[in-house]
Amino acid sequence: MKVLVLGAGFGGLELTTRLSGELGDAVEVVLIDKAEGFVFGFSKLDVMFGRTAADAVVHPYRDLVKPGVRFVQATIRSIHPGQRRVETDAGSFDADVMVVALGADLDPAATPGLVEGGHEFYTVPGAFAARDVLAAFDGGRVVVGVTSTPFKCPPAPSETALLMHDYLTDRGLIDRSEISLVMPLGAPIPPSPGASEALLAAFAERGIRWHPNQLVRELDPVRKVARLADGGEFPYDLFLGVPVHKAPAVVDASGLCADGWIPVDPLTLQTAFPGVYALGDVTSVGTPKAGVFAEGQAAVVAAAIIAGQAGHQSSVEYDGRGRCYVEFGHDQVGQIDVTFTAGRPPTGTFEGPSTDLTVDKSEFGATRIQRWLGRDAPDAEQPARAIPAQPAP
Repeated sequence: MKVLVLGAGFGGLELTTRLSGELGDAVEVVLIDKAEGFVFGFSKLDVMFGRTAADAVVHPYRDLVKPGVRFVQATIRSIHPGQRRVETDAGSFDADVMVVALGADLDPAATPGLVEGGHEFYTVPGAFAARDVLAAFDGGRVVVGVTSTPFKCPPAPSETALLMHDYLTDRGLIDRSEISLVMPLGAPIPPSPGASEALLAAFAERGIRWHPNQLVRELDPVRKVARLADGGEFPYDLFLGVPVHKAPAVVDASGLCADGWIPVDPLTLQTAFPGVYALGDVTSVGTPKAGVFAEGQAAVVAAAIIAGQAGHQSSVEYDGRGRCYVEFGHDQVGQIDVTFTAGRPPTGTFEGPSTDLTVDKSEFGATRIQRWLGRDAPDAEQPARAIPAQPAP
């Protein structure tokens, strides 16, 4: 059996690791990604706030050596789901099973004025560049703002506001600064009332201004104001923005998308094309766009492929559950355990924040890098935001 995996993020790495572990050389897996290495989403904040160096958080794909798996660094030029074939700048690849795990592309230029007058921190280059921006910042009005929905890692804007408070406090700049968080949601993390209450309490304790149900539509770089969807304005000295998210153009052109994302069966992750699956941020499966959910979905797809290799159908279904860490600043971490079920409101619990959970957070990243790439994570890195629930056998 030949399997083609497009994208080496949480989902792609977890999928190939499981296939290699179960099937070894009995399956031919080609994993394609244009990047040189993997970066955890939380690591971008670590670099941005000077907690670790950029080279400590990039995990090279050259370390990916697993039975049955071949990594190809290439840009995908076209996807043909009906033939389960892709064209890349390294040639053409086809397979018996294709899995699309290319994530969401980020488009700072889609928000007028963001590139000229603000700083996005969701891309790897953007977050790494923000480190120098913050180092040169001498205090003032900081606005952390979301420019569209949906967006990846829903806790990240709240985490950024809290870590910004720590950063300015440590540098003696907090007394001449103010921090505002502008989000389109009615609560910081709507699926978890407990986490939202804890975050709102942390905002109040630190004097962070919380502005719910608001979306930043554009920046005026000359006047240094952020314009909201309702016509309101926020003056700023430093704007940190969550940019517009969209499916990669090559996915959109493939015929896989509907309403901007790939629709899939919420239990099996199958697309409308036979032998083609999709997982993670590129889908409209109904869970948040976060690595923890892509990893859990990869386990379901892996079970289906392994069962297919043995000549039968998998009984494993995606349960929509994940556990996710949230940074509160002051070396405090909280943990959300939440389940998304189609047709019902999400349910979950919240633990913390506490310093004890920082150990779990670190272990998550270290174990993933060891499993996926066969190497130890650098001590300088503070990995992990999420631990996925494993599907029942």
